[in-house]
Amino acid sequence: MSHNTDAPLGAPWAHQQQEPQPQVPAPPPESGEPPRRKRPLRAVLISLGLVVLLALVGVAVGHYAWGPKAPPAPPASQVRATPPFDVAAVVAKVSPAVVDIDVDLGLEGGGAAGTGIVLSADGLVLTNNHVVEGATAMHVTDVGNGRGYDATVLGYDRSHDIALLKLSGASGLVTATLGDSGAVQVGDGVVGIGNAGGVGGAPSASPGKVTALGQQVTAADEVTGATETLTGLLQVDADIQSGDSGGPLADVQGHVIGIDTAANAGYVFDKGLRPHEGFAIPITPAAAIAQRILAGQSSDTIHIGPSAFVGLTVVDGGNGSGALIKSVVAGGPAAKLGLKPNLLVVGIDDKPVTSATTLIALMDTHHPGDHLRVTVAGQGGKTATVTLVPVSGPIG
Repeated sequence: MSHNTDAPLGAPWAHQQQEPQPQVPAPPPESGEPPRRKRPLRAVLISLGLVVLLALVGVAVGHYAWGPKAPPAPPASQVRATPPFDVAAVVAKVSPAVVDIDVDLGLEGGGAAGTGIVLSADGLVLTNNHVVEGATAMHVTDVGNGRGYDATVLGYDRSHDIALLKLSGASGLVTATLGDSGAVQVGDGVVGIGNAGGVGGAPSASPGKVTALGQQVTAADEVTGATETLTGLLQVDADIQSGDSGGPLADVQGHVIGIDTAANAGYVFDKGLRPHEGFAIPITPAAAIAQRILAGQSSDTIHIGPSAFVGLTVVDGGNGSGALIKSVVAGGPAAKLGLKPNLLVVGIDDKPVTSATTLIALMDTHHPGDHLRVTVAGQGGKTATVTLVPVSGPIG
């Protein structure tokens, strides 16, 4: 990935010192061992793999099966040895800048849980887009002070699985110290920190090392066929689990070098993966995306503000035929215009729609209040074009 790293005014994490603000972290366990992972006590994600919700639920990493692709890991002779390091000290340093994220998925009848990284004292939080997409309500608990906050999404980049949140009424939060992910090497020691299992409380930690750089994974919804590809990822052997998504991957100095990107319920790794393999989005390009979101700089991939909701669920029509409508949300813009299941969406504003993936990508470029010319095809290939005006809807 290539990103402009120049930070606009107002990006509070852009020129951090390499040491965090003075803080009083929770003392490490007396044994000196890292906190043990807790067993999940509730479902982390419910039924999100069933449909793609147009402009609500997209090609979310948490809902998909991934297959990793080259470049391959380097030979053992080129892997830097990982010296012992104090895992508990890293956890104590990073944990106060972590938040637990719980979302309601009202249209899906379920909920999800994940993690976030505090970027500013007034409550800017970086996380994975797949943690918050489709949310109708969101509550965030800051680990540093134990307080809960309502949150809104300032913007997101689905193609890079990044979202920037703002906590309501937050002040004085402990912020993360961001490292340089471009300096990471295979063999470097790391700790994945997060809300493993979605159980909340003290963050759990998984130590390990970097096993490969520049990895590519393709996320594919097994029901809809919608796909998304993430590139340039760090691969680690840390045991990143469901609920860790959006949390910090820290180096041995306690600097955040990546954003954990993990599986959730309904999402399984490709059989070619070994146990305890995980991926993280490098923090340097992720922070650059957050800076653009904060500055309100939209693009073909960065969406600023609320999602454009038209109230359809779709799956791939197959063979490039379009996005097949599976259901229509009662009372939504599509329902009011009389759109029905089994019609194919084949165009938006004269741009071709060949699949659920292309439809989602096109909708990410629009906002509530836009006037969209939507072309649909029925049996026999007859087409009709209607004008839809999206309303503000659930996230991503």
